[in-house]
Amino acid sequence: MEKILILDFGSQYTQLIARRVRELNVYCEIHPFNKVPAIDADVKGVILSGSPSSVRDADSPRPDLSEIRGKLPLLGVCYGAQLLALLGGGEVEGAPSREYGRAMLTVVAPEDPLMKGLPSPTQVWMSHGDTITSTPAEYEIIGSTDNVRVAAYHIAGEMTWGIQFHPEVFHSTDGPRLLSNFVMDICGCSGTWSPASFIDSTVAELKEKLGDDKVILGLSGGVDSTVAAVLLNKAIGHNLQCIFVNNGLLRANEFEDVLAQYKGMGLNVVGVDASERFYADLAGVTDPEQKRKVIGRDFVEVFNEEAQKFEGAKWLAQGTIYPDVIESVSVKGPSATIKSHHNVGGLPEKMHLSIVEPLRLLFKDEVRRVGKALGIDAALLGRHPFPGPGLGIRILGEVTAEKVAVLQQADKIFIDNLREAGLYDQVWQAGVMLLPVQSVGVMGDERTYERCCALRAVVSTDGMTADWVHLPYEFLAKVSNEIINKVRGINRVVYDISSKPPATIEWE
Repeated sequence: MEKILILDFGSQYTQLIARRVRELNVYCEIHPFNKVPAIDADVKGVILSGSPSSVRDADSPRPDLSEIRGKLPLLGVCYGAQLLALLGGGEVEGAPSREYGRAMLTVVAPEDPLMKGLPSPTQVWMSHGDTITSTPAEYEIIGSTDNVRVAAYHIAGEMTWGIQFHPEVFHSTDGPRLLSNFVMDICGCSGTWSPASFIDSTVAELKEKLGDDKVILGLSGGVDSTVAAVLLNKAIGHNLQCIFVNNGLLRANEFEDVLAQYKGMGLNVVGVDASERFYADLAGVTDPEQKRKVIGRDFVEVFNEEAQKFEGAKWLAQGTIYPDVIESVSVKGPSATIKSHHNVGGLPEKMHLSIVEPLRLLFKDEVRRVGKALGIDAALLGRHPFPGPGLGIRILGEVTAEKVAVLQQADKIFIDNLREAGLYDQVWQAGVMLLPVQSVGVMGDERTYERCCALRAVVSTDGMTADWVHLPYEFLAKVSNEIINKVRGINRVVYDISSKPPATIEWE
């Protein structure tokens, strides 16, 4: 399978590069700069990402490019361009002031393959504190801005380019064309990686890998585990056994509704209601990370007890997707604490099973495209992401059955109103947080002292970054009024207008 390699130097935009390449129907992989994989015949080109580091620092990232440089098409982006310039004998100095934001690029060499078809000038996005001040003679300048003379260059005699701007960012208006020039024309990729081709190749690989072995999968009702289940079902049929655990922290009616949906899809699914067990073990627990650990531990134990009933299982399937994989091998090291609610740890070791992850190559929106190609119901594919610990991390402080019931009612009102107003599909993730504060209110002629809840709605592509949604005032007023009138125990509603970063999507 032809692919583009992206070497990551820690840039906030690295995943965006991968997404833009995948939008060209070309498969690509992100690898830390210090873990360069073997270069085989499938690799058609390499992209060096940006970085928060300066190439002038003694401990700045310096990968071994001997198996790449001069042998494969190579594109350095921002830090990558500065690194190639420095390694070639050029000079990189601190810019008089950090350049961040829009700039107009003049195409100096319109005949250059990387610049083909780009208008001049064209808007690009800058984000750098250093600048290339001089280059060797063989480094031909092909693009400049008013403030950056070496904004783009080509090394004569090589298929090597460097650009000081970020073509992957939305504000680089002709960035997609530039990346297409590199990936499709210079690297010669065919652009045949699609949901259909992914399904065909993955099903074939699963059949070969699993044979007649039995596989157990924990379903959550979310998109990832659902698509993973349907793919596995297509490959091994009745040898797949799915388990759906109700931890008591699901949305209102979700356990029954999702079970009914799954059985209508022809999957072997067993539902286990362990609500009381989770509530008992969460009693008195207020620390967010400790709550996650309790929920994770109980899930492992309940899942394992149920899984023991299915003799001969050799594999545990998980709905791991590519952002999880990238973060686990990040330049900055494994982010175990940040991602502790993903794919509950401990199961493979406890159950002595091997792991199979059919979606580990895909971003979230690609999972949805594959699900659509598999014929999965659009309503299920369009469901918002929901955290593994469920409402347990949307109830700040101790979790009790009474608080869960209150939050389920408020959450249902919010989600139902989003659907009725035609706003649900415009939002990436939405939910209600039950806060550990009480406030004074007046209902009828009575003074109340009840809880406050916060509405949260964000727009995102894969959850790595997110912005709050500007929901209409009239809509927010309607939801607030309905929650306060119908949910006994809540007398105040607020709306969270924080973006990620610096805030996270969930409150715990």
